[in-house]
Amino acid sequence: MKINKVTASFGKLQNETLRFHEGLNIIYAPNESGKSTWCAFIRAMLYGVDSSERVRAGYLPDKLKYVPWSGAPMEGTMELTADHCDITLTRSTRARNAPMREFSATYTGSNVPVENMNGSNAGELLTGVPKEVFRRSAFIEQGNVEVKGSPELEKRIQAIVSSGEEQTSYSEADERLRAWQRKRRWNRKGLLPELEGRMDDVKQQLQDMDSSVEQLETLDGELKEAQQYSQRLEQAVIEARKRQRREALDRLNQGRSALNASSEAHDEAIEELSRRRRELRENEFGDRSLPDLEQEVNRDLKHLQELGSPRLRSKLLLPAILCFLLAAVAAAVYSAVDFLPLIILAAVLCVGAMALLFGYMKDRQAVQTAQEQQKQIMKKYKAVSGDGIRAVLERVRALHDALDSAEQQELAARTVYETASRQQNDLEESAIAELDFTGGNSEAAKLSRALTASRSQVEQLSAQIATLRGRLSACGDPLVLTSSLSCMQEEYEQLQDEYDAITLALEALRDADREIQTRFSPELGRVAARYMSAVTGGRYEDVLINRDFSARTRTKGDAVAREAEYLSAGTLDLMYLAVRLAVCELALPEGEPCPLILDDALVSLDETRFAQAIELLKQIAKERQVILFTCRQE
Repeated sequence: MKINKVTASFGKLQNETLRFHEGLNIIYAPNESGKSTWCAFIRAMLYGVDSSERVRAGYLPDKLKYVPWSGAPMEGTMELTADHCDITLTRSTRARNAPMREFSATYTGSNVPVENMNGSNAGELLTGVPKEVFRRSAFIEQGNVEVKGSPELEKRIQAIVSSGEEQTSYSEADERLRAWQRKRRWNRKGLLPELEGRMDDVKQQLQDMDSSVEQLETLDGELKEAQQYSQRLEQAVIEARKRQRREALDRLNQGRSALNASSEAHDEAIEELSRRRRELRENEFGDRSLPDLEQEVNRDLKHLQELGSPRLRSKLLLPAILCFLLAAVAAAVYSAVDFLPLIILAAVLCVGAMALLFGYMKDRQAVQTAQEQQKQIMKKYKAVSGDGIRAVLERVRALHDALDSAEQQELAARTVYETASRQQNDLEESAIAELDFTGGNSEAAKLSRALTASRSQVEQLSAQIATLRGRLSACGDPLVLTSSLSCMQEEYEQLQDEYDAITLALEALRDADREIQTRFSPELGRVAARYMSAVTGGRYEDVLINRDFSARTRTKGDAVAREAEYLSAGTLDLMYLAVRLAVCELALPEGEPCPLILDDALVSLDETRFAQAIELLKQIAKERQVILFTCRQE
């Protein structure tokens, strides 16, 4: 088979085309230019895109990873030559959830379909191997040079070294036998542990039936004793409750009598207090505070004392009249003798008389004002003297003293009533507590709790007896259980024989697989060693391959082969490249070989080994088409 031309709308590729020729094709392109995308496209054109793959940690399936950036549907064509016929493969997308599902294979230049070739089997028909074998041999992805085993590759190897039958593999047979083995026993699961559990259950049931009969007899005796004890407790509880109710009622009646007496005394004190307050409000000064009233009375008495007995004692009236008479005489004489000093004297006497008369009027006004103030003070206290005012004050003081005495009596009566009320409340709470025959420390409460515990014990014993009888009834006939146990024992022995036979089959399968490996691994190692020597200039001469395709290699100077962990990255890639090439040579079908596709598989090599690897690929390209995508120029 030889690929001639590919055209892709795939990932970053937008209807781009690559052409290939026979022999070695080296496609140089820098990083992130689409080399890995071209490799994935070639694989997709041969085997299709698996639409069942799902996204998982660290992995993105091809159906999402290579969705065209342009938004166009995923599609492409591949022109190839197989069995001396030119064939054109076409894959396109009709539904977005089934990329490249639409497939056609026609002979190039015509519309004639290739018989028996469809989208599912095209890759296997053209390359001769299934997809997983192709990916582990002739298709070398970037960073994935190491060969990993698979059931398909095992089938292919087994077919080569045995009869040619590719329908079974060691892994599949081993897994099937182990599944049968796990079905019978896997740790604590499987048919055998389940049967063991059932057998143990039956044995336990038989033992329980023996012990249950004895336990029933014991429980019946305990139940009778508990019932008799409960009856005695019931009678004691009835008597204790009657006595406790009577005592509580007597205490409540005594407390209620004391409360009523204190209530009546308090009511009388309240009435006396109300009467005293009414008397105080009805006096001349109402319910004014006594200190304020005393202060006001003292102030008024002092004022009365200052006013004294106001009388008009002024001697200015007579001089004023005399001055007026003298002024009149002087004026009369002046009119008779016309003597100027006389008129002046008359004017002076007249002015003096006016001044004396003004003083007299002022004194008279002061006396009237004092008399008026005395009248107002006496009217205020309804008294006629200072002693009368003092008597009024004493009377008001007596009213206040009586009020204070009434208030103290009311407070004392209220205190007595409140104390009696609290005592009555305490008596009622105490009575309620005593009449609560489930709590407290009274005799009736203790007996009630003992009765409850006794009844609970009776119920528990009754429930245990019912449970035991139900268990005995559910267990059935002991003869039936014994027969069932015998049948299970026979089944157990049969399953154990099957388990032992499967174990022997696994051992035989491992021996057969080792035999196959001893026949295939040396030849695979010999071919890989030849390729390893070619790409390392003869430095490494041996390659030892294990069953899982892990490998070791040895130089000419080494006595022991080196594990992969002790090799450099470049040497490790070369070793697994040699193993890949050996697998291609031995595991792929003979006849027309399928192309070898490498995606930057030589990127970690130095210049010398890169040149040696290119030379090896040129030699291989004489037998099969080699397509190398690389970011390194020769």
